[in-house]
Amino acid sequence: MSYSRYRIPRERRLAEGFTEPAEVAETRHEIRIAMALAKAVYDRRTQLGLTRAELADRAGLTQAEVSRIEGSDTVPTLPRLARLAKALDATLDITLDGDGTHAGFTTPQEAV
Repeated sequence: MSYSRYRIPRERRLAEGFTEPAEVAETRHEIRIAMALAKAVYDRRTQLGLTRAELADRAGLTQAEVSRIEGSDTVPTLPRLARLAKALDATLDITLDGDGTHAGFTTPQEAV
């Protein structure tokens, strides 16, 4: 099943002037935020060569919690985000504005 199969009809409706209900748009935005964070955590963990269990041990979380974060099933609290960043030896950068959402980790070497 291809993602484009769903994207194209939606884009066609939007081009014809169809607007999503506000709550649908808000839910879509929240999902994008969770997915951006999930991708950032996964990318940094794999860059370091850590398993989910190893990251969980470093961050004081359970392996299931790390799995839910990487699966964008949950968005952790700020204290947990701080522990994740420390466990991943990086600074977590999150940009939330209008339609754009970005989450990524910056290492001390990259900041220089």
